[in-house]
Amino acid sequence: MNFLIFLSQFMIPFVIFIVVGYGLLMRKNIYEIFVKGAGEGFRVVLKIMPTLIGLMVAVGILRASGFLDLLARLLGRAAAYAGFPPELVPLAIVRMFSSSAATGLSLDIFKEFGPDSRIGMITSVMMSCTETVFYTMSVYFIAANVKKTRYTLAGALVATFVGIAASVMLAG
Repeated sequence: MNFLIFLSQFMIPFVIFIVVGYGLLMRKNIYEIFVKGAGEGFRVVLKIMPTLIGLMVAVGILRASGFLDLLARLLGRAAAYAGFPPELVPLAIVRMFSSSAATGLSLDIFKEFGPDSRIGMITSVMMSCTETVFYTMSVYFIAANVKKTRYTLAGALVATFVGIAASVMLAG
């Protein structure tokens, strides 16, 4: 275990050393390449910023307006019938849009039910087994200039529902 801790502390500096060393070995201007890449990254951030702000505002409005609670009550009955705790329906919905909002909901769930409860364990596993589908698609498809998403949304939603089902099964 101590070896893994030691290894994890030096992994990133080691990778940086290898990249810089390889660049020097190939006689590349590393600083110029770094600055060019950082500039391109900054342009990508500026390009996706409106989408990020829009998603964050939309999730904030959904939470503050009570629509999320209404949707949770409506879907909660069907979720309970399927064996999924109705208290986690808002988390499952928000998780598809915003990881930070889902983390806030997770903390609320932990405060109310406890992290060692069945609902707390499902929350933990669900946060690990699912992805922010709409956030990820909007950010990466805008950055890569993808126009036709084909089956990405359907596949991502299926993977999310499988992750949610797995979290219920794995939590017992």
